[in-house]
Amino acid sequence: MHVVIMGCGRVGTSLARALERLDHQVAIIDKDPQSFRRLGSDFHGQQVVGNGFDRQVLVEAGVERAGAFAAVSSGDNSNILSARVARETFGVQHVVARIYDHKRAAVYERLGIPTVATVPWSTDRLLRMLLPEGTSTEWRDPSGTVAVMQLPLHEDWIGRSVRDLQEATGCRVAFIMRFGTGVLPGSKTLVQADDVIYVAALSGTVTEVAAAGLQSPEEGN
Repeated sequence: MHVVIMGCGRVGTSLARALERLDHQVAIIDKDPQSFRRLGSDFHGQQVVGNGFDRQVLVEAGVERAGAFAAVSSGDNSNILSARVARETFGVQHVVARIYDHKRAAVYERLGIPTVATVPWSTDRLLRMLLPEGTSTEWRDPSGTVAVMQLPLHEDWIGRSVRDLQEATGCRVAFIMRFGTGVLPGSKTLVQADDVIYVAALSGTVTEVAAAGLQSPEEGN
């Protein structure tokens, strides 16, 4: 696949080299020709000098045949503008933009541009390494407000209803993995042995929700 990357900073460089190792064709764009030094002499992809939202620059980078486009420069506005041009003008199927301002990331998601909000993503990765097993999150929305996490449960929750669990923990049960199959529970669904429960919670309450799940239902009453 031909992939176009806008931004030859540390992230763009790492992404370009990783894609090339996977035998993809890569074109990388940056307005500073000195930035291409990061790629090293063994990089064989195309290096294009210019702004990633300039249509002619994108054409030179092969966007018309690209299967994917990544905007990872240091500027939010440049990233989202170039991503929209790639998607809306050239019809690139897989487009992603890195965004520093997590509040704006949600807006861009609604415009149909997948984003990586750097601060919430980095925070989540650090939490995965710092917190005890079972309290890390599987997913966060682009604004970093809502987290989906696997909820560790006290054994006494077996046989209790999803409604009781939600009331005790203050979260929403998103789905249950039961015997290897995903289940969308109703309020009357009962927790069974060996269920793996995934819940949605506000990011600031993740630790409290996990602690509540580890309590016996009787302790919480």
